[in-house]
Amino acid sequence: MKRFLLLISILLVGCSSNKVVFDYDNSINFNNYKTFDFFEDAGEGLSELDIKRIKSELTEQLLVKGISQKENPDFYINFLANTKEEPSRNSIGIGLGSGGSNVGFGVSGGIPIERNKLVQELTVNFVKNENNDLIWQSIAKGVLKEQTTPDERDDYYKKIITEVIKGYPPKK
Repeated sequence: MKRFLLLISILLVGCSSNKVVFDYDNSINFNNYKTFDFFEDAGEGLSELDIKRIKSELTEQLLVKGISQKENPDFYINFLANTKEEPSRNSIGIGLGSGGSNVGFGVSGGIPIERNKLVQELTVNFVKNENNDLIWQSIAKGVLKEQTTPDERDDYYKKIITEVIKGYPPKK
């Protein structure tokens, strides 16, 4: 029974993982970028509360990497989100069947076991202060439940921003 529960847990975690991709300017020496700030209009497609969550997580994780927030920074951060609602594909199947002597009969149906889910694509851009050139970009795709508590949203953004910042500075 313990093995079965472990297998189910692994499958659920594996299915719910976030997907993150990175791109960056190969000619940039990212060691020269030690300060950041946010564009004033950062957070398109997000609520004010989610913008605060993302800014807080980005700030915290960049500080750990030795990159500080400053008014006249080396680079600015912009982020935006595109969120789509998708129906859940999880259902429980119910079937009824009978057969014998080359005669068969069957009935089946599905009962949805989850509400709709929100698929969010979060794009984070780092832009040079001096000329507004894009120097680094991350696109993260994650799934939120349709109805989440503030604590669940905090956890979601903490996990997704952790994955995003793992790719900065890029390893050449």
